[in-house]
Amino acid sequence: MDLYPAIDLRGGRCVRLVQGDFSQQTVYGDDPVSVAQAYEAAGAQWIHVVDLDASRGDGSNRDVVVAIAAAVGIPVQTGGGVRDGSLLEQGIQRVVLGSLAVNERDRAGQLVSTYGTRTAIGLDHRDGELRTHGWEERGGVEILDAARWPEFVGTGAFVVTDIARDGMLQGPDLEGYARLVSLTDTPVVASGGVGTLDDLRALRDVGVAGVIVGKALYEGRFTVEEALEACRP
Repeated sequence: MDLYPAIDLRGGRCVRLVQGDFSQQTVYGDDPVSVAQAYEAAGAQWIHVVDLDASRGDGSNRDVVVAIAAAVGIPVQTGGGVRDGSLLEQGIQRVVLGSLAVNERDRAGQLVSTYGTRTAIGLDHRDGELRTHGWEERGGVEILDAARWPEFVGTGAFVVTDIARDGMLQGPDLEGYARLVSLTDTPVVASGGVGTLDDLRALRDVGVAGVIVGKALYEGRFTVEEALEACRP
């Protein structure tokens, strides 16, 4: 199981939200590039970056995302307001299509067809219903239905964020991930709720291909090195 240490960007700073609530924000640093370099130095093989401002259509941290990719020698996966493949030409390894995948399914499918595994589909949900535009709008689509859409065949991963658990450190929805893993051949990357090394081991055993970890690392619940060990079979 791959570990994706997370860097969420708002106003150029590293932040974390609680359950996707922009009014519940904690700032963890003003130098996202240094955070990314520290993750790489600790052994991380991926970095996951989210442009929270772009996800709401309220600004952009694109220059920071590109700077992170230029400063590290490991692949960067990024999401938040992605509408085309231009970031793939600026050093980003994989882009996550979130709101676009729900609201403009055909266009997202064209990007999947063009870029293949350098795309991922972001399935951000609350109680099984997908959310869009910074998690603030209801998508009217159930996650298990979207995972079956033919437009997404060939994408690199489903990046699944359980909004109700995000930033809570109270454990992931293991049952939900197990159900999705059994439904699709597309690799599933889990996000939301990880608070302990046992959470990582449980996700590994469920069969997800990767896990995104943010707050638990920032708050010292465990180190990148410990997390990598827990992700191994």
